[in-house]
Amino acid sequence: MGGLVVKKLQEGHPVLKVNQLAISVLNKGSIHSITEDITFEIHIGETLAIVGESGSGKSITASAIASLLARPLTVTHGQILFQGTNLLEAPARYVKSLRGQAIGCVFQDYRGSFTPFIKVGHQLVEVIRTHAQVTHAEAKKMAMDWLHRVKLPAERSFRSYPYQLSGGQLQRIALAAALMLKPALLVADEPITALDVITGRAIMDLMEDLQREVGCAILLISHDLRQVIKRSHRIAVMQNGRLVETGSRDQIRDDPQHPYTQALLRACPRITRKHGPHIQETGMWR
Repeated sequence: MGGLVVKKLQEGHPVLKVNQLAISVLNKGSIHSITEDITFEIHIGETLAIVGESGSGKSITASAIASLLARPLTVTHGQILFQGTNLLEAPARYVKSLRGQAIGCVFQDYRGSFTPFIKVGHQLVEVIRTHAQVTHAEAKKMAMDWLHRVKLPAERSFRSYPYQLSGGQLQRIALAAALMLKPALLVADEPITALDVITGRAIMDLMEDLQREVGCAILLISHDLRQVIKRSHRIAVMQNGRLVETGSRDQIRDDPQHPYTQALLRACPRITRKHGPHIQETGMWR
């Protein structure tokens, strides 16, 4: 299958390295800082979760990494190194070609990922043929295969318009679209916020299964601390546009250092289990 040629990483090198990233709003000559000094890296097969309150800068950071910032937002300092190439200095055409094949994206607004008056199957085929030199029949076979992989009735889903599918079904299809070209990095920005708890858990299980199959790194943006603790390898905590603490899942869960991280953990309700008339605490994250 043809398509975009990307660099082969040397062993131990990160897929993504963000270095001292600053994002600002430019408005009539004035500059208002949104994020400052954002620094982290993600390796193949690893999930890094960024957590924090609404307005802390999580989604804006994800948009910058996916090269989806819209004016008046702009990057004013730093580097976004994807497979060793600084995306902020690379040609726009090259960066655009990465998105969809080498960098997959799944967003909270799953319905906004689809054109409402075009059937889902046609949209999946177009994604594939935009990035890979395959026939229409080959692209359809690939799309059908991925609809099966995300546990949907492939034929019916392929022929459906987006409005004919539920939110959970559309989010599964969005995940298939993001992963079917086997990207090195998946940016998942609040992928389950608009879903019910059971459907959201199923989507996260599916994301983990597909990560093991594809081998991609995942940048997970979420406010759901219980899912983050369960699913991620490392966690970065964001407050007021800055990363205040970064560490392994176990370190953040068991020994948080920053007062804001400690407050976030205290704010998450404990899991409880009934034993007769009593409620037994099983631990906040266990």
